[in-house]
Amino acid sequence: MKWVFFDLGATLVDESAVYKSRCEFAARQLGIDIDEFMKMVYEQAAVSPTPIRSAAKACGIVLPEWDSSLEKLYAGASDVVSALHGKYRLGIIANQSLGTQERIDNWGIGKYFDVVMASAEAGCAKPDPRIFTAALQKAGCEAGEAVMIGDRLDNDIVPAKKLGMKTVWVRQAYAIYQSIDDESKRPDHIVDSIEELPALFDDPMFF
Repeated sequence: MKWVFFDLGATLVDESAVYKSRCEFAARQLGIDIDEFMKMVYEQAAVSPTPIRSAAKACGIVLPEWDSSLEKLYAGASDVVSALHGKYRLGIIANQSLGTQERIDNWGIGKYFDVVMASAEAGCAKPDPRIFTAALQKAGCEAGEAVMIGDRLDNDIVPAKKLGMKTVWVRQAYAIYQSIDDESKRPDHIVDSIEELPALFDDPMFF
């Protein structure tokens, strides 16, 4: 392995405060208890990479703009990318709005990434394989020389596997509501927190 690519949202970046704000908004619009709306979100999380938006749409609710000011890095995220940097080249493949490089710079981790491939700049979004191939081409590496780390089986694991990349599924946030119901979704490795990654990559049996 030469390259390690990360998703951002719910992988390196904790979006829980944004989720809470959007769910509270939807519940208020519907005039229901937030727990009732959350049941719909959890159901959508099993099949949709944007479960809050999907649940809101099903109820006829238009959500406000995503408030990126509420995002923060997961505890340990900086340590994880710092530990892997130097051993591997690092990149990002993520569905993100404009300004991804600026955001990761502000979080203090931008210096660790040699390739940042965000959907807003790439003109395509995961699970479209083009965003993965564009990142690989920019990195100058073959798919078999790269690992994709992400929280979504549908957006991260399946398309990366189809291209021949190795995969690590991080079961954080709404990822816990997804299931591996066929072999196309089975990652090479599963972790329950990004903080498990350095030990995984240090394992001599890793890939």
